[in-house]
Amino acid sequence: MEFGTLNYLWLLWLLPGLVVFYLYTFKQKKRTLEQFVGKELFKTLINSVSIKKQRVKPLLIILSILFLILAIIQPKWGFHWEEVKRKGIDIIIALDVSKSMLADDIKPSRLERAKIEIKSLINTLKGDRIGLVAFAGSAFLQCPLTLDYSAAKLFLDNIDIESIPRGGTDIGGAIKKAVGAFEGREKKHRALILITDGEDHKERVMDAVEEARKKGVVIYTIGIGRQEGAPIPIRDEKGNKRYVRDKSGNIVLSKLDTVLLQKVALMTGGKKGTIGAGAFPLEDIYRDEISKMEKKELESKRHKRFENRFQWPLAIAIILLFLEAIMSERKVSVDKRRLPLFRIKRRGNRE
Repeated sequence: MEFGTLNYLWLLWLLPGLVVFYLYTFKQKKRTLEQFVGKELFKTLINSVSIKKQRVKPLLIILSILFLILAIIQPKWGFHWEEVKRKGIDIIIALDVSKSMLADDIKPSRLERAKIEIKSLINTLKGDRIGLVAFAGSAFLQCPLTLDYSAAKLFLDNIDIESIPRGGTDIGGAIKKAVGAFEGREKKHRALILITDGEDHKERVMDAVEEARKKGVVIYTIGIGRQEGAPIPIRDEKGNKRYVRDKSGNIVLSKLDTVLLQKVALMTGGKKGTIGAGAFPLEDIYRDEISKMEKKELESKRHKRFENRFQWPLAIAIILLFLEAIMSERKVSVDKRRLPLFRIKRRGNRE
């Protein structure tokens, strides 16, 4: 036997409370009547009342409440096997972890804000598989496609700028690594969300995008950072904050390359969004675009489904309440003179 919910078991404490209440009520009622009519008249009045019925009526109420509580917690017994199919989209998120993602034009930093957005997206997923790719000068599959969203969040928490030792930003390599992480040969049900500041330091982006298009991967690009750019903060050996400078001593500004991201998205039929514009682009893209893609069967399992039997205790509770309502506390008076059997016996005695 199973139960649908045990959150209402605390209601069982009502039962001993009702027992105490009725015991107190009976004593108080008897004391009040004796004081009002006197003991002699009280004995005369009490002869017409059935003490047994007076005790049975509250017992019926208490039992009905017990069965009502049983109905609320939804007892289940008896089961059947049911095949449950899970459908969804395969989604891989490629996250830029290059040093330019440390820029704080988007608070608290580009990287931290991106991770917040990704967690928010994971919380909205229902049946879709999620995977993570971290990239900088090279790319690494941080989390393979999985339905375990808690595990995906743990992998995400471990991503930082130290995840990829090679510096730079290789967007093409990230796309290629993500495309290779998709399973099977189907050319649909696949979405790649690319989150970067858009500064690519390689020249193979378009080749990787073309490969993704041929394999049915739709790329959604999410730019993070402001177009005017922001300095890249670093810490020196003493822990002091300073900014990356070029050979001439000028502070390097990391700027968002919106043109590149727009081109990447359009080539595969995706769309472009921007983090930091006051909205939640990952959730919007998932709701408006990815969730409407054709879904594939990700897994099929047989589950044991117990039959809900709350109707039985509910029916018993209703019957008990009905019996309590129609039951009278008065004794049933029997006129022996009206009974045929009694008359026959009397006639026989006369004879």
